[in-house]
Amino acid sequence: MTARVVVLVSGSGTTLQALLDAASDPAYGASIVAVGADRHGIEGLTRAEKVDVPTFVCQVTDYPARTEWDAALTEAVAAHEPHLVVSAGFMKLVGPEFLDRFGGRMVNSHPALLPSFPGMHGPRDALEYGVKVTGCTLFFVDGGVDTGPIIDQRVVPVLATDDVNQLHERIKVAEREMLVDSIGRLAREGWTVTGRKVSIP
Repeated sequence: MTARVVVLVSGSGTTLQALLDAASDPAYGASIVAVGADRHGIEGLTRAEKVDVPTFVCQVTDYPARTEWDAALTEAVAAHEPHLVVSAGFMKLVGPEFLDRFGGRMVNSHPALLPSFPGMHGPRDALEYGVKVTGCTLFFVDGGVDTGPIIDQRVVPVLATDDVNQLHERIKVAEREMLVDSIGRLAREGWTVTGRKVSIP
């Protein structure tokens, strides 16, 4: 069975493109069945439309309360009956209703080796702290910020000459590879979560 995947984006969609490319091979095991965004007119939506993947937009400002946005996003995603939901640069935190429906099935990545340097500025914080290696983490989303069970991690060395942008660009390369590899494995092989430990057979 091919796993159905909904991808959520907020920007240019380079990670989405990597997933679309991988999913074009039937052996990958996952199919991108829809792409959702939190704003109109972004390149990520254009990338999906070019390959005839359905798209939808749920803007927070279109709803009187954040809870109503969360409910609308939940229903928009649920309409596509996904096995997995992938946050690929989606810059909004989902709420309790979304997690009630998709908890344990929503995947996000972070540009640091969690639990170190959570939050919005992982590469900057790692560089300022003076670590010699950092990297990226793929995890199942829970109610916290970058706190869910870890699926995979990749290490990226910090170079003496790095500024934040240089380091972040190298992390992004590792992040895309990790995400594509892991989504394929989750789709093909399934997974179990015991406590904080994620196992892929």
